[in-house]
Amino acid sequence: MLIAVIPMSPIRYQGRHRKPRVSRAGSLIRGGVLTGVVGSVAVTGATTPASADEKPAESTGELPTLDTVLAHSAARAAEATEAYVSETQIQDEWQQARDRAATQAREAAAERRAEQEEAERLAREREEREAAAQAQEEVTAVSTTATPAASPLTGGAGAAVVNFVRAQLGDAYSMGATGDNVWDCSSLVQAAYASVGVPLPRVAASQSVAGTQVSLDALLPGDILYWGGAGSAYHVAIYTGNGMFIGAQNSSTGVVERDMGWDSPSGAVRVL
Repeated sequence: MLIAVIPMSPIRYQGRHRKPRVSRAGSLIRGGVLTGVVGSVAVTGATTPASADEKPAESTGELPTLDTVLAHSAARAAEATEAYVSETQIQDEWQQARDRAATQAREAAAERRAEQEEAERLAREREEREAAAQAQEEVTAVSTTATPAASPLTGGAGAAVVNFVRAQLGDAYSMGATGDNVWDCSSLVQAAYASVGVPLPRVAASQSVAGTQVSLDALLPGDILYWGGAGSAYHVAIYTGNGMFIGAQNSSTGVVERDMGWDSPSGAVRVL
């Protein structure tokens, strides 16, 4: 008896062993469940740290406030520092300005003093020149009217000049004094010539050009000796003869008679 073997269809064989198809409804159910689980996990994961870290969240909320305070403090400190630096600079500039003003004031005062001293010096020189010119005119007028016998250097007047200064020996010396036992050099010479009626200017510089310049080798008693330049002399005395002179020398000696070798004069002038 023949048995017919019918070959099995491959398709059906495979079909018998495939996994059963999942219905669309099942997929949707499973997807919803998974989605819900994953969503829950995600939500739980997002919310759980927040709940677990509740205190750090509170600390994090305080930090911005502290940072703000520190920032404000730093800003105020910076402003205070800037204000201090600015004030210090202003004080330094003010001090420098005051120092400059003081220096300029001192310099201006020194210039004014120098100008005043120069003006006074020029005034003194002008007065001395005027006095010398006036004295020369007076001497010239006297010389044109006097007789030879009246000359103080050629007659009794010369001896009178010498006698006058000799009578003052021992008197005191004081700058600016004009007599009565206290003299300076030019006031003694002026008074000696006034005693014989001959006027002379007051100061030594003018007296040194009040007459004719004579050599120291040709002196006569009564000639005026001077120290310094003619017209700018700083000291005068009366020649008394024999190489001697009498003058009001200084505060330590007063009116004394000295040898010309003791203090040699620069020149001499003869009034008549």
